Amino acid sequence: MSFDSTAPAAGAQAQIVADATLTRAEVEQLIAASGAGNQAPLHFTDCDFEGVDLSRLDLRGAGFQRCTIAETSFFGANLSHSRWVRCRGREADFGSADLVDAQFQSSDLNNTSWRRAKLASASFHGCKLTGANFEACAALGLSFVESLLVGAHLRGLSFRKATLHQLDFSDADLAGVDFREAIFDGGSLKDAHLKGARFDGADLREADLSGVRLVDAALFKGATISHAQAAVLVTELGLRVL
Repeated sequence: MSFDSTAPAAGAQAQIVADATLTRAEVEQLIAASGAGNQAPLHFTDCDFEGVDLSRLDLRGAGFQRCTIAETSFFGANLSHSRWVRCRGREADFGSADLVDAQFQSSDLNNTSWRRAKLASASFHGCKLTGANFEACAALGLSFVESLLVGAHLRGLSFRKATLHQLDFSDADLAGVDFREAIFDGGSLKDAHLKGARFDGADLREADLSGVRLVDAALFKGATISHAQAAVLVTELGLRVL
C-alpha cells in the first residue's frame, strides 16, 4: 500500500492511495484524515475493495481508477461528484447512494444495483451494465453513452429528447420508459420489454428493432424508422410482402 498527497487545481490536498487491499476500518480512517466534508478528496488507484461493506460512508468527490469493487456495498453512501475509471464492479450495490454528478467510464458494472439511488446528472461512458437494476432511482439528467444495458431494469426512466449513442437495450425491461423525441445513434432494442414505453417523435432509423412483437408495434406510432426497419417489422409481424 502506498499513500501520498498532491494539490489538485482546486487547491485542496488530495489523498492518493495506491495498490492497497482495504477494509472498511481503513477507509474510515482515510475519510477522517481527509477532513470534514472530504476537503481533501480521496483518490484510489489499483485498490481492492471486493466484498467490503462501505455502506453509508462519506466518499463525495472520491476517485477510483482501476479498482476492484466486485460485490462491494456502497448502499446509502455519499458518492456525489465521484469519478470511476476502468473499475471492475460486478454485483456491487449502489442502492440508495447519492451519486449526483458521478462519472463512470470504461467500467464493468454488470448485475449492479442502483435501486433508489440519486443519479441526477450522473454519466456512464463505455460501461458494461448487463443486468443492472435502476429501479426507482432519481435520474434527472442521467446519461449513458456507448454502454451495454442488456437485460437491465430501466423501468420508468426518461430519455426524452436525448441522443442515445450506441446503447444496447437488448432484452432490457423498458416498460414505461419515455423515449419521446429521442434520437437513436445506433444501438439495439432487440427483444426488449417495451410495455407502456413512448416513442412519439423518436428517430429510430439507426437502431436494431428485431424481435419486436405484434403487441408492441403500436408503440412506435409517431416515430421515424427506415425502409429496411419497416421490412423487418413486417417480417416480425408474420406478414409477407410480395
